Amino acid sequence: MKKGIIGIMLVGIFILTSGFKNDFFAIAKQLELFTSVFKEITMNYVDETNPAELMDTAITAMLRELDPYTQYYNQQEVEQARINQSGEVASIGARIKSNENKLIVVALTQDSPADQAGLQPGDELVRINDITISEYADNAINLLNGAANTSVNIAYKRQGKIYEAQIKRSARKEKAVPFYNLDKEANGYIVLKEFTRTASFEVGMAAKDLIDQGAKRLILDLRNNPGGLLSEAVNVANLFVPKNTLITYTQSNIDKYNQNYKTKNEALDTQIPLAILINAKSASASEIVAGSLQDLDRAVIIGGKSFGKGLVQRPKNLSYGSQVKITISRYYTPSGRCIQALDYSKNGQAKENKKHKAFKTKAGRIVYDAGGITPDVSLASSLVSPVTQALLDQDLIFDFSTQYYLNNKGVNMNSYPKNSAIFKAFNQFLKKVEFNYETNTEKDLKKLKEQAEKEGMATKLNDALSNLELQLKNTKAEAIERQKEEILYWINKQLLSNYFYEKGAYEYFSKHNSEILEAKRILNDTKAYADILNKA
Repeated sequence: MKKGIIGIMLVGIFILTSGFKNDFFAIAKQLELFTSVFKEITMNYVDETNPAELMDTAITAMLRELDPYTQYYNQQEVEQARINQSGEVASIGARIKSNENKLIVVALTQDSPADQAGLQPGDELVRINDITISEYADNAINLLNGAANTSVNIAYKRQGKIYEAQIKRSARKEKAVPFYNLDKEANGYIVLKEFTRTASFEVGMAAKDLIDQGAKRLILDLRNNPGGLLSEAVNVANLFVPKNTLITYTQSNIDKYNQNYKTKNEALDTQIPLAILINAKSASASEIVAGSLQDLDRAVIIGGKSFGKGLVQRPKNLSYGSQVKITISRYYTPSGRCIQALDYSKNGQAKENKKHKAFKTKAGRIVYDAGGITPDVSLASSLVSPVTQALLDQDLIFDFSTQYYLNNKGVNMNSYPKNSAIFKAFNQFLKKVEFNYETNTEKDLKKLKEQAEKEGMATKLNDALSNLELQLKNTKAEAIERQKEEILYWINKQLLSNYFYEKGAYEYFSKHNSEILEAKRILNDTKAYADILNKA
């Protein structure tokens, strides 16, 4: 009943407020109506209500009518974010995932407090100080954070046994560039994880170091980079294009939010051949860098289509320490392409924009908007197949990698198992666990059986349908075999991190990953590189 009244109240607000954005009288009227409804509910509702929780619910529901990036933060959330950004919070140096009231260690930072305390990937935290994780309602991961040089007591489970440890928190910050190297063919490779405040500085230092070592070509890896600061996206692009070059611009129905973003500094190198790797998890600032350098014909973009997050947010401070982050404009590349993939203009419902408009790069190449950045060289390996996604979603690749690591200690880079041995072990592992993967054909078969039952044909068709069901089970195993290379990529990603930390995984993939190798092939082929960019 209570939820029903709130729902009616919110629907009324949505109807009354639509279309009055610039009509201040109408806004005042709707606010007065809302205040009246809110007051009457809090004072007269049959059960006791919590005004703060009721207001949070109302605001959150209202914002759902817009887009997923326009969000409200109450006082506690604002304060927590402030502490996190200020560096006052220290951590134990472990990447931990929350899964069904469980906290599982996924990866460790080398020589971090958690690493030195003996934690390993796959360990399940069961208690933090005096709090049992399974009984804790809020985000238990935050319990691990605190002031630098303070300690946290934990209990964790590994292969059925419980261990305890006291870990001293550290304030070390993760690097934006966790890895870069130079191969024997003078190809420099740089990984940029996120556009933090130091991103352009770290990329610049890495690129300069590689060039000083003799790099003739560079690869900037933006795969799985979710974005970050707009200013840092401009600054990273600035490393490779001249001063006063337009990198992106924003447009809004509010004039003050229409801005051009140009480079402000002299470039590090405007001539060195450059390739940028992207995939479906490259978003926002990553797309600004890739899209601008594509439009300027400054880099070859390789991999898979990017995420398509082209909406700009700005925080606005509210009363009582709360805050709202509002989408104020859209990003555009220098050629005029909108990066945003989904249109949320109709009641917050996501709608894919399928009308792709053609634009021209500086050299006259045709590129398209709507839906992220499409690479110059698209690679099938950058896409995740349904069967692999199912393995990832069900944590089977993580569980296998953890089990393999725990049962096969003492592995170094020279004795690291071959792919054939890993895949054989993985198939054996799958036979012992439950893997819920349903192909589209199986879904259709299930519907067919239901329809046959309704029409009284199930008995006649039973043998045929059962035979078909059996054949489909066999094709499921074939689907895993077909995606062998892709599945091995994800297994190796986790397994290498288990054995050699993040740096070791990057080192391995810089020599073996098919997308990186393709980028090197194109960069080393002067004619192919020039042909892609239409350069004579």
